[in-house]
Amino acid sequence: MLKKVLIILVLIPICAFSQHTIKGSIIPNQGYKNAILYKITPIQLQYVAHAPIDESGDFNIKLDSIVTSGMYKLVYAAPQEEYSFDIIYNGKEDISFKYNSEVGIIYQESNENKLVESYTSSMSVVNEELGKYFTEKRTDSLALVSIFSKQKIIQSEFELDAKETIAFHFIRANKPYIPEDYEGYDMYVKNLEKHFFDFVDFNNEILQSSNFLIEKSINYVFGITSESEDEVTTYKNNIDAVCLAMKDTEITIKKRILEVLWQQMVDATYDDVANYIADNYLIDITKKTNDMSLISRMELFKSLSHGSIAPDFELNTKTKSSKKLSELDTSEYYVVLFWSSTCGHCLKEIPLLDKYLESMEKGKLEIVAVGLESESESWTKEILNYPYFTHVLGLGKWDNPIGNSYNVQATPTYYLLDKNKKIVLKPYDFEALKVFLEENK
Repeated sequence: MLKKVLIILVLIPICAFSQHTIKGSIIPNQGYKNAILYKITPIQLQYVAHAPIDESGDFNIKLDSIVTSGMYKLVYAAPQEEYSFDIIYNGKEDISFKYNSEVGIIYQESNENKLVESYTSSMSVVNEELGKYFTEKRTDSLALVSIFSKQKIIQSEFELDAKETIAFHFIRANKPYIPEDYEGYDMYVKNLEKHFFDFVDFNNEILQSSNFLIEKSINYVFGITSESEDEVTTYKNNIDAVCLAMKDTEITIKKRILEVLWQQMVDATYDDVANYIADNYLIDITKKTNDMSLISRMELFKSLSHGSIAPDFELNTKTKSSKKLSELDTSEYYVVLFWSSTCGHCLKEIPLLDKYLESMEKGKLEIVAVGLESESESWTKEILNYPYFTHVLGLGKWDNPIGNSYNVQATPTYYLLDKNKKIVLKPYDFEALKVFLEENK
């Protein structure tokens, strides 16, 4: 009898702590090793569990009973912002899905996640119908009213099905503007913009613990257009509208959303809009949260924005009489090129730049090539191939003062300056540089 009691006591913890599972299949598996699960809160990620990803891309994370319901992030590679997705876990069911980078995520198990997935799919179909109706400039008012009616029914049915679930928060917050009757294109678009955030509660902790608020804000900023304004002005106005919609939101949530929008504009090379976000909103918020690293990034970006005077530096060359970049006065344009004699991609592009320089008329273009090097030997040999460049040795590689002042993260990196040393272009590669120069001959 005592032996039976002991067996039961041993089994109790196993039963208590064996709860649900999250099974996934990531196809194709491009060398992914681990799936890591985090609980998302409005202010941080909390590690929960992890499991190995096998060669087929399959993994199985076991959750114990102390894992509570809420929003979770599944990370399968670095950087996690790119290789991850949000998951709803309600504490009541297993989760199973297949993920393909081209198709997205498809759930086999988990009613709540399947509910959001189905809602998104259903709404997408109706939105395609709306887009087609307006694109074809149809005039059948009954057909348009029918589409609006279908949209309304889908929204109502999914809200009803999702009642008292975590999924409800997303379905409700995503409710679009739906006219009660016929509306022409201009009026519909105007109302769509006006009511875009009607059902979005920026203080909702479930929404804060996901990418929803960020994605909704991005969709507004880049999706709402104006025929009467230029693109930059429209983006600035849209930023203002997002900030107005979240005016009563907790400061860390505002900062997170604005930082993403700022980075989006940086990546899209909308320097003026990125600096507008920083100057009018983000710098002030960042100071209040004492994030000095972000402030430094914004200040550095502004100093390297289009129209800014390029950071000056010593040329340290015996072949030129000028001692600083700012003192050069022989050309209409200057390319500040950051490269390395050990960079294979550089050694493919720089000969193209050199050949292009030879084809330019005298006084049109000058190349200032800063070699970011760990040692000088290979650089000294390589620069002999480019005698018409102004060469500057930047020892310290990625910790070189000149490279740091230009925020160089990779080689080659190009900056095109005008005769006054103002930045006019930050081309991605030689071809982009060439296109600009050809168009501005």
